[in-house]
Amino acid sequence: MKPKLVRTVAALRRETASWRKQGLRYAVVPTMGAIHEGHTHLVSKGLKRADRVIATIFVNPKQFAANEDLDKYPRDEEGDVRKLGAAGTHLIFLPSPGDMYAPGFTTTVTLGGPAKAGLEDKFRPQFFDGVATVVAKLFIQTGADYAMFGEKDYQQLKVVTRMAKDLDIPIEVIGVPTVRDPDGLAKSSRNVYLSKPERQHALAIYSTLTHAAEHIRAGQNLQSAIRAATRTLMALGFKVDYVTVRNADTLAIPQHRDEPLRLIAAAWLGKTRLIDNIPV
Repeated sequence: MKPKLVRTVAALRRETASWRKQGLRYAVVPTMGAIHEGHTHLVSKGLKRADRVIATIFVNPKQFAANEDLDKYPRDEEGDVRKLGAAGTHLIFLPSPGDMYAPGFTTTVTLGGPAKAGLEDKFRPQFFDGVATVVAKLFIQTGADYAMFGEKDYQQLKVVTRMAKDLDIPIEVIGVPTVRDPDGLAKSSRNVYLSKPERQHALAIYSTLTHAAEHIRAGQNLQSAIRAATRTLMALGFKVDYVTVRNADTLAIPQHRDEPLRLIAAAWLGKTRLIDNIPV
């Protein structure tokens, strides 16, 4: 399937207006390109809920801090379009930075709640405001019925879900379980930076979280399970940013064991930062 490419909001809205006249429902899959199986899985899940799927490709400069190299972010428009088309995407929106943030643009979505949970926001303070600003624009520009987000970026999923609800944007944000390789490693565009030995070593994050979840379900104290998981990863050579258990809905520190719980971790393996999470 060859998707239609549009680069302006006006062209995008002409296409979606036609779908609406036909009574079609549609989903959006926001991406920054570097398309992998996790993204195409989101497209397939969108196709199960909706008649049409839009994918967006936009490397959002507002998500990058001054010390993060925006220019080095991987870009492969031809390859991305081919992969998204093969997955069944109907329309791809590829706006330019100038279209998304026209001269004089000054508005930013400012967040609380899940965006201030002391997880990714602790290490990238500006990140989620940039995410929420561009995602709010994409939700409004596409007017989609559904938005498909992977659970691998769990805090991001909770941030955009809360943002859409708080701003009364009429879209249903759907969290899609993390896509993994057969050995359990979460699919990520960052995996290409792992050497072959590091790729094998990276499996320890998922296995460590899995064991911690088993111990918690068996009755182990939450903090004891977290400390043990952290020690395990450090002993294996990871530089751990955090291993924590949070309320699965709010990302607050849980007050009771009977809350819905999510184990979440971020750690460096060499020069590559890996994140993962699982339900308890």
